[in-house]
Order: sequence, then C-alpha cells, then structure tokens
Amino acid sequence: MPPKFNVKDLKTEIMILHKIIQIISTSANLTTLLHQIARIIAETMKTDSCLVYLHETPSKSLVLSGAWPPHPNQIGKIKLGSGEGLTGWVASHKKPLAISKNAYKDSRFKLFLNLPEDKFEMFLSVPILLKNELIGVLNLQNRTSKTITKEHLKLLNSIACELSGAIEKSRLLYTATLKSQQLQTITHLSNSIVSNAYLQEILQLIVTMTAQLMDSKICSLMLLDEKNQELSIEATQSLSAEYRKKPPLKIGMSISGQAIKNKKPVAVLDVTREPGYGYPAIAKKEGLKSMLAVPMLIKDKPIGVLNCYTATEHVFSEEEINIIQTIANQSAVAIENTRLLKESKTAIDALETRKFVDRAKGILMKDKKLTEPEAFQFIQRQAMNLRRTMKEIAEAIILNQQIVV
Repeated sequence: MPPKFNVKDLKTEIMILHKIIQIISTSANLTTLLHQIARIIAETMKTDSCLVYLHETPSKSLVLSGAWPPHPNQIGKIKLGSGEGLTGWVASHKKPLAISKNAYKDSRFKLFLNLPEDKFEMFLSVPILLKNELIGVLNLQNRTSKTITKEHLKLLNSIACELSGAIEKSRLLYTATLKSQQLQTITHLSNSIVSNAYLQEILQLIVTMTAQLMDSKICSLMLLDEKNQELSIEATQSLSAEYRKKPPLKIGMSISGQAIKNKKPVAVLDVTREPGYGYPAIAKKEGLKSMLAVPMLIKDKPIGVLNCYTATEHVFSEEEINIIQTIANQSAVAIENTRLLKESKTAIDALETRKFVDRAKGILMKDKKLTEPEAFQFIQRQAMNLRRTMKEIAEAIILNQQIVV
C-alpha cells in the first residue's frame, strides 16, 4: 500500500492553517505570498511539489503564478486553456481531483516538457473559489505514489478557501494602486496640455509616463502624415537606435494603421507571428511580444497612434485598453493645442511681416520712384541675395529712412 501524507491529526492541520494565515497577513506582494504558501504546503505535507495557478478573466486561462520548488523561468509563462490538462479539468468543473498514482498516464494529462512535475506519480488538486467564482487552482504533486484521504482533501480545500480571500484582496489593492497611478498620469498630462512646453517635450513625456504606468517594454507615439498616408515615430522611450529609426509605415500595411483606419484599439498577442506587423525582425531582436495600438483622436479625427509593447505574451484587459485610450485622447489634445499655438504664432509673424513690407514698399515707391510690384521685387531680391528674411530687409529700409530724416 502506498504511504500516506504526513498529516497525522487535527493539531497538525491547525498548525498548517495558522502558518498560512500568518503569511497572508504579513505578505504585501502577491507573487511572494504564493511562493511562501506553496513552500509551506509542500514542506508540511511532505510532497515534492506545490503549484499555484491563477485564473485570468480576459483570456480565461490559468497562469502558473507560484511554485515550490521555485520555477522562475516558468512563472507567468506556462498557461493552460479552459479544460486543458488535469489542472484545467479542475478549473472548468470547479471540483477537486485526486490521483494517488500514475497521474501522468491519465487521459486528461497535458505534458509540459520544461516542468519536472510531468513525471510525478501523485496528483491532488483543488479549485480556488470565491463565492463560487474561479480564482485559481492549487496543485500538490509527488514523485512517488501516495494515498490521499478525505482529511487531506478537506485540509487543502480549507487552504484554498483562505487563499482565495488573500488573492482577491491583493488584486483589489493592486487595482486601487494602478488607478491612483493612472489618475496621476492623466493629471500630469492634462497640466502639460496647458503648458508652454515644446511639442517634442510633450510627446516624450507621454511615452515615458505611459511606459512606466503599463510596465511596457517599449512605448512609441506615431503621428499621421495625412498627405502621404503614413505613420512615423515621433517619440519613444526605447534606447534602441534601430527601433527609433524605423521608416514610416503605410496606413494600410500595419497594425498601427489598422487602429487609425478603424478608429479603434488593436491588440496583438505576438507581433513576431502577426502577418500584418511591419517589422517582425526588429521585434524579435528587441524582445517584443504583445502589442496594443490605440488611435489618438480629436473629435473623431485620428492624428496619430500610441503603441505599447510587452516583453511576454499579454492579453490586454478592457480596463487597460480604456486607460490607454484616455491617455491617447489627452495626448491628442496636447498635440493639437501645441500645433494651433504654433500656427497662431506663424499667422501673427506673417501679419507683422506684411506690415513692415508694406511700409518699406511705400518708402521705396516715394524715394526711388518705383511701382508697387517693383518695390516688392526689390525687397524680395535683397532678401535672397543677403540671405535675410523679407521682414529684416523691410526693417532695415525703414530704419535707414528714419536715420536719413
């Protein structure tokens, strides 16, 4: 008969739960919390491995988020679809699963070549539920077979129950912190809109703050050239010269172009395998995976696009897309205001130049007996010969007339 778990009595069970509750009350970071709990469970219950999977709502997948022994290269990377493998079965059915031996021979088993647990005999798994909503899955595994009793299953369910509340609390805290950061970012951008900063400074601020907010590998801002129907990178926090110097993209031949054309955000799970992505070689070299392209709109008119890239595959949530769209629209207002300010200054300069030229023409027409077209051509010719503006030549003529007088 296979050996039993080393959970001897109620006193031992209470001791394990007490340790779990203590870790929950003192750990602020969710990743640290899951690793510590996995370690306590594995060591106390004398099993070779404990894995914690968390349920991602947008993608409806299970992500390996905690493990003992540690698997740093697999955390966050190993994902299971709904119903996939033994773990997926537990998640989809919201029921425990206990296999004392030959777990890897079960028809529901899924092989992961980079997980040593693939060769383990025993498998005990319980869903992590909160108000009957799936939060994750807790797995215990052992290299050799072990007898699993109702008491062991009851204990693991109790741990999962404690863990569900801790995970939800940690996620709510993270969401609250993220919303605070988002509000600060938007406030900062709003202040930039009414400032007298140069356009390039504003664009650089936008990509830097967005990258920090979304923890992006690269964030870039591309502006639309309506005449040529092209998008060009105007700002990025990336230090890569190759990425910065990417040539303009035609609107109809890029992911960013799709966002502009449809006036809607476009998310791509892996740009290196996306047919519509323009530069997969650069993406591979820079270690880029997922991408979110969000149009920058002014009264429903696109003027550019804000791109966010991640280093690993990431399904962008509705909340993440909404916050980037808010930033993109705020950025569009900042850019438009700066452009209008520049155009206004140009118009004022043009009006001033016209006044000086008209006055200078009058002086030339009176002193040199020139016609109005001849006077204008004289000022124009002098400006070209001396490489000065017509305003400067006009000012010189007026000043000379005043000195003579």
